[in-house]
Formats: sequence, C-alpha cells, structure tokens
Amino acid sequence: MEKRSILAQYGRFAAKKRGWVLLVMIVFVVCSAVWGVGAFSRLTGGAGFDDPYSESTKADELLAGPLGRYVADVVVLYEHPSLSIDDPSFAGPIQRALASVPAEAVMRLQSYWSTGDEAFISKDRHAAYVTFQLPSNDEQVRVQQFKTIKDLFKADGLDVKFGGLTPMTEQVNAQTGRDIALAESLSIPLLLLLLVIIFRSAVAAALPLVIGIATAVGSFAVLRSLTAFVDVSTFSINVITMLGLGLAIDYALFCVSRFREELALGHSVDESIERTMATAGRTVAFSGLTVAVSLACLIVFPSRFLSSMGYSGMAAVLFSVLGTLLLLPALLRFAGYRINSLRLPWPRLRKSGTVTPAGRWYRVAHAVMRRPFLGTLAIVCLLLALGSPFLGVNWARPGDWVLPVGADARTVTEKLETNFRKDPAKIMSVVVAMPQSPDSPDAKSALQDYARRLDAVRGVDSAAVTGAQGKLVRLTLGYSMNPQSREAMGMVEELRAQTPPPGAEAYFTGMPASRVDIVNMIGSRLPWMALFVAVVSFIVLFMAFGSVVLPLKSVVMNLLSLSASFGAIKLIFQDGYLAGLLHFVPVGAVDVNFPVLIVAVAFGLSMDYEVFLLSRIREEWMKSKDSVESVALGVQRTANIITSAALLLIIVVGGFILSGITFMKMIGVGLVIAIVVDATIVRGLLVPATMRLLGKWAWWSPAPLSGWWERYGIKESVDLAPATSRQANP
Repeated sequence: MEKRSILAQYGRFAAKKRGWVLLVMIVFVVCSAVWGVGAFSRLTGGAGFDDPYSESTKADELLAGPLGRYVADVVVLYEHPSLSIDDPSFAGPIQRALASVPAEAVMRLQSYWSTGDEAFISKDRHAAYVTFQLPSNDEQVRVQQFKTIKDLFKADGLDVKFGGLTPMTEQVNAQTGRDIALAESLSIPLLLLLLVIIFRSAVAAALPLVIGIATAVGSFAVLRSLTAFVDVSTFSINVITMLGLGLAIDYALFCVSRFREELALGHSVDESIERTMATAGRTVAFSGLTVAVSLACLIVFPSRFLSSMGYSGMAAVLFSVLGTLLLLPALLRFAGYRINSLRLPWPRLRKSGTVTPAGRWYRVAHAVMRRPFLGTLAIVCLLLALGSPFLGVNWARPGDWVLPVGADARTVTEKLETNFRKDPAKIMSVVVAMPQSPDSPDAKSALQDYARRLDAVRGVDSAAVTGAQGKLVRLTLGYSMNPQSREAMGMVEELRAQTPPPGAEAYFTGMPASRVDIVNMIGSRLPWMALFVAVVSFIVLFMAFGSVVLPLKSVVMNLLSLSASFGAIKLIFQDGYLAGLLHFVPVGAVDVNFPVLIVAVAFGLSMDYEVFLLSRIREEWMKSKDSVESVALGVQRTANIITSAALLLIIVVGGFILSGITFMKMIGVGLVIAIVVDATIVRGLLVPATMRLLGKWAWWSPAPLSGWWERYGIKESVDLAPATSRQANP
C-alpha cells in the first residue's frame, strides 16, 4: 500500500485537475491585480520610524493639542551665484513669492524681511532661507499641504530648494517609487536570463518567473486589505517586491529542479510531480513557515515601519509558498516532458536533471570532514572576526541623510550647516506639565530656572519658553550638533536628567530625542525577538527532522553568518569603506532598524537553504545510514541549486543596492553579504564539518521526543511507486 503525504496527494490532484487549478489561479491573480493596485494610494506614506509609546511621541501628542507645535516644518533656501541679498533682483522675487502664500496655508512664516534677523542670510550674502510651519499635526497631512503650496514659493531667477522634515518625507516617498521602478526594470530581465542559463530551457525558466509575478500580485492584494485595519508604511512595497519575487522564484526553482531530476530518473510525469511535492514541496512548506514566523516577529515592534515590514513580509512569504505548492504542480503537469523544451544551443555539460556523484562540492565536503574540528574552529573564528567591527557601531535614526547626494532636503541641511549661522530645523521641544497654573510668580521663576539649566547643557544653543496653555508649557531648544552623533545622544540624556520644576513632568521631542527613544525601544526588544525566532526555528526544524541537535546547530550557524553581514555593514556605512563605489555619503552611523530587519529576513532565508540541504542529507542518511557519505552526497546534490537560488535572490535584493535611499541600500548590501556567506562558507564548509563532528548524533532526540515525532512528526512520504513507463501519461 503506497503511503503519500498530503503534499504528494495534492500534487496528484493538481495534475489531474490542472485545468481547473489554473483557471482558479488566473481568476485569483486578475482579481488580486485589480484590488491590489489600490494599495499604492492607500499607504499612509512616509516611514513611521518613531515609537508610539515613547516620551517623544507623548510630547508630540501634547503639542498636537491646544498648546500647539513650534517648529520649522519647511526651510526654503534661495540662492544665486552672483546676486546679493541686498540686490532688488534677489530680494524682490522672494518677497513677491511670500506675499502670494495664503495666510491660512501656513503658520509662523518667517524670513529676513519679516524679522530683520541676519541669521536668515548666508555668510557670503548670496543665499537666504525662509521657514514656515504647516497647520496640521499629522505628518502625512502636512506632506499634502506642502505639495499644495510648494510652487508658490518659487522665485524667478533664483535657485530654490526645500528642506526640513516635511519636504524630506515627500522626497523619500518620491524616491521610493523611482527605486521600485528601477529595481524591477533591472531585476526581472536579469532573472529571466539567469533562469534560462540555469535550466537551459525557456519553458523551465518561465515557470519560476510566473510564480514570482503571481506572488507579488497576490501580496499587493493582501497589503491593500491590511490598509483597512492598520497604518502601512510606504516601504512595505519594497519588501513585497524583494521577498515576494525572490522567495517565489527560489521555491519554484527548488521544485522545478527536483521535477526534472525525477523525470531524468525514469519516473512518469505524474509520479515526478508527486515525488517533487513530497520532497521539495515539503522543504518549501517548512522553509516558508520559518521565514514567515521570523517576519511575524517584526509585529512586536510598535513603530509603523517595522510592523509594516512584518505584515507585508508575511504576505509575500505566504503567497510564495502557496503559489509554489498550489499553482506550480498544475503548471508542471501542463509542461510535462516539454519542461526541457526551447533549449539554448550551447553544449550540455551533463545530462539534464542529473548530478555528478563525485563532483567538486562532494570532494570539498570530504576534504572538510577529514579534519572537522580544525575546519569548524577556523570557520567560526573567521565569521566572528568578520563580525567584530560591529561592536563599535553607532546607531542612527533615519533623517535627510538617507536621501541621495543632491536631494533638496539633504542639500539644504548641508548648506545651512556650512554657510549659515544656524539651522532653524535643529529644534527640540519640551512640554512641561505643571501641577498648577504657570502664570504664578513661583511657577514662572521655576520655569525660567529650568530653562537656564537646559540652556547650560552641552550642545544646546538656546532655551526659551515659547507658549503655554492651561497647565502645559512649551519650551523650545536650539542645538547645533549632528543629531545622529554619539554626542547628541549624550545631550538628550543630560537634558532628561535635569529636574523639572517641583511637581512637574517634562517630555522631550525632536530628532535627537526620538532617535534615543527608538534606539532604546529596539535595543530592549531585539533580544526577545531573536530568542523567539530561535525558539520557533528550533520547533519547525524539529518537526521537519525529529532531531533536537540539528535545530541548535542551525540556529548557532545562522547567527554566525549574520555576524559577518553586521560587521561589513558597520565598516561600509559607518566608516565609509566602499562609499564611492556604492554612491552614498557616510554619516558615521548605522540605521537602528537594520539589525531588526536583517535578523528577521536573513535568518529566515538562512533557514531556507538549511532546510533544503538537510532534507537532502536526510534522504541519503535514510538510505545508507552513512553519516559521512550522506553529508557529502547531500552537499553535492544541493550545491548547484543553492548556488542558483542564491544568485537569483541576490539579483532581486541587489536591485535595492542601487536605491537612492541609503538605509534601503544598507539593507540590500547586508542581505547580499548574508546570502553569499550563507550559501558558500556556511552551507559548503561549516555544515559538512559540524555534521561530521556530530555523526549519527546529529539526528538524535530524547526517547520521549523521538517517539512523539515518529507518531506525529511531518515526514516525507515513503514507498512511492517506482518509475514506470512514459506511456502512463498520455
């Protein structure tokens, strides 16, 4: 009696009902495309980096009330290479532009002509800036308000640039759209070319790309649905593009390769589909579950940016798995023996679907396993050494530094720092909740004393009371240091250490304060996230292999491969190595969101290759019980597929290395390094060495767990029918 897994049974069903399966999937994809396209207009925009439960957010909420904000949302910089501010041809167009702005459209519109303050004029008098505050308390509403009046500030004959937080947000949103278009225009043709090279058949190459596109479309539909319940960041589009396309193609690659291998062994088309789903399909299911759970951990972070990455990432991964497991079997049945059709003309290096038993990776695995302890020790030391630079990391919160060189908001900040006396956007606000009315003499005296002590903190240029409403008082602090520097973090800590007036509470907000808050939030939750990912990965791998040793080994190896990526990112983006090649300007810091995303995404992807490799090793182990030969054969039989999958994923992820947004470039570089290290050093060298050290103990579990797994574990199907003639598939 044949024993078939659920996936094998579905493979048989999909092959038999392939027309209906394909029809249902076509209808689904079309409906998803119509529904999902609306996701682009429903995203809340911006990134949503702040911690909604932090002190800085509490201050922002209080300032959104009757007390009101006191900031420069927009800084408009006017320049001319030869004209001076004293020339009517310079001043006149600016004054006429400012006069055209409706009074209700802005708040606190300030300039040299309204204040007489020389700080609004550059040192060489060839530039001047204007500041204004927008009416709304909501960041994305302010972006729309800014777009409405932006053109009114243009002045004939002068170069006009817009800086400040609101224009920065608007420019980041626009750059994100351009990056997605660039990444897709480059990656999709390259993916198709590489797939054709890998399979040497246009038919086989087309199937993973079809699954990838269907996955991306379905994920956008889920994203559109999510916008009805939660705020979703603009950058979730990047994640769906990267993960949805990359993982779907990787998973389909695993299955198509296994299908061709089964055909080459003499199995019929239907048998090959069953065996493919029972083996490679099982691997895809476990891998996808691990990646999805890793990304689900991002939901525990309260910032909209990270939670959006979690929602959109899970949608992309789940659709990658469903597309591979539900649609691909039907497509494989339609393709049948034509899977190798439309072949490329160059000579074959080996018979299609076969793997040389004693190939290069087989020999490398045996070489490593001859001295497993020395090999393991050398590789572990290498990975730890590569990760050691990360110990000196300085964390940053995304600001205008993430924009490409030459972007308006970044240029304005740079010129304000070098050509002007002060940057009007460098403001921190302090909301003081008084126990009594601030109008009493004692309260006024206490507030003035508090302001003087804040003004005395190193890095603070000015501190003054700028508003009061009820028992709330607003203090405005000016500062001059780089908000992403270590010194700025020290300034915030010292400011918060100052004792407010008796019985009062003080809440600080502004770029330096929100940076400290998000760094603290991520720092406190990241260890728990990493622990949760490790525990869930342990459970999933135990369910797949019935071993408690393999999951522990896999978690440790994945952390080691991540350390190499972390160290490289610190050297590149904080210290500036390869900055010219990658076209960015380092700011001496690393985006604090980076380790969270890399742990979630790269850890999941590492498990992807781990499950695929260990599944093949286990197949050989179950046949021979030879711990050395099974590892060498498993490494050899998966080497080409893992290498190909890694190359495909690098092309998808690598598209974001070209991004104009520095922290997206940072994520792209980090993932590429993690994938390369994992697919070569870890899978090709460290896995054979550690498996040789463990021997048969690699598959060990305590008797109670082993017995439980034998009864309830998710195993590959056994006793599938032997190869039959091709006539079984008319």
